[in-house]
Amino acid sequence: MKIGVLSDTHGLLRPEVLSALEGCEAILHGGDINRQEIIDELSKLAPVYVVRGNNDREWAEAIPLWLDFTLAGIRVVMAHKKKDLPADLSGYDLAVYGHSHRYEEARQGRTLLLNPGSCGPRRFNQPITLAVLQTEGGEIRVERVDIPHGDRPLAAPKAADLREQIETVMKETDRGRGPGEIARRHGWDGELVLQIARLYVTHPGVTAEGIMNKMGLR
Repeated sequence: MKIGVLSDTHGLLRPEVLSALEGCEAILHGGDINRQEIIDELSKLAPVYVVRGNNDREWAEAIPLWLDFTLAGIRVVMAHKKKDLPADLSGYDLAVYGHSHRYEEARQGRTLLLNPGSCGPRRFNQPITLAVLQTEGGEIRVERVDIPHGDRPLAAPKAADLREQIETVMKETDRGRGPGEIARRHGWDGELVLQIARLYVTHPGVTAEGIMNKMGLR
């Protein structure tokens, strides 16, 4: 069975991701979806198993915080944050989580722990990734999928620098400048600026600290 595993789309479903998921018989999403349309689009490809992330608000109240199910003879557990997975994973073949935006793959006894990373808006220099699994006879083979991007490398700012960057994006947005112009003026990652500006515009009264929380950086 071919299974697609992704997380932290944050409202963005790239065409390259949809291409990578073609032929999958099931799709697992580790949360921080941000809008129902993402699930609807994925459901056109295959049945979707999804958990709610910390950025999935009122619209996602019906989505569970964790899932425990069997798929093609593989017992699976899912949660958005690794710390919310069961302490004892010995009864599972696959444990899926997200939140950190960093691809991680490890074995714990019989259990494969997998964070597919983020294939939504790119954060700093982190790669854009997902995973495709092949299951056969109880065995799981993992293929990491990296989505190319055109951003020039940028150093990930420290927390204090990031707060200053968010505050600047807020001020520039108030002056009527768009995310693309802001990114060019300051030499910043365009998708990060877009994410900050979108959160600022869609959450009136939000603070820089609040934006950091919504981005999962706190």
